[in-house]
Order: sequence, then C-alpha cells, then structure tokens
Amino acid sequence: QVQLVESGGGLVQSGGSLRLSCAASGTIFSVYNMGWYRQAPGKERELVTSITSGGSSKYADFVKGRFTVSRDNAKNTVYLQMNSLKPEDTAVYYCSADGRIGLGPIRNYWGQGTQVTVSS
Repeated sequence: QVQLVESGGGLVQSGGSLRLSCAASGTIFSVYNMGWYRQAPGKERELVTSITSGGSSKYADFVKGRFTVSRDNAKNTVYLQMNSLKPEDTAVYYCSADGRIGLGPIRNYWGQGTQVTVSS
C-alpha cells in the first residue's frame, strides 16, 4: 500500500511563509514525478508545481518567484517552500506522486490534503 502524508499547513498572515512536506511510503515504492496541487473553495483543483526525480521543476505563473519546490529522493519526500503568501493562496494543498510498487505499473497517488489559510 502507498501513502502520501502531508504536513506543514496552517494559518499565516499575508506576506508570511509556510513550508509543506509530503512523504511517500510503501513497500518497494519507486517515486518519479512529484507535485503540489491546490483547491480553493468553489474552484477546481489546479497544479501549483511539479518536480521530476532528476530535480527539474516547473511552476504555475501565479506562484513563480514566491514558491520553491524541492525533494529528497532518499526519503521520497517533496517540499514546498511558500513565501510572500497572499490571501488568494488560501486553499487545500494536495501532494501528488507518480510511482510504482516493485515492478508494477506506474500509478498516480494523492495525499489527503493540508489546509493553508492566509489572512489579510
């Protein structure tokens, strides 16, 4: 069984910072692309950033220059450093990972989500 466990969400004032973490675990679990999505109330889930196992990353325009994604492959963990937060960043943030158990097919997995609330 594969689990993605997120942590680090919370309440912060506008202009503040938060760091999210997401650890993937499972038996003989190989992780490939990892990423962060977010979903605000009444809106669709949207991609925030993604990072390959080699460290190449891409960002949505609305977070460029403010958010930084990184990962620790040895720990199967991805991080999201969020700076200069704005009220419009308020959302539930979800971790996503493409991975495989043993030699099985590559599947997409999701975390349970962590709430980020930015007050004005």
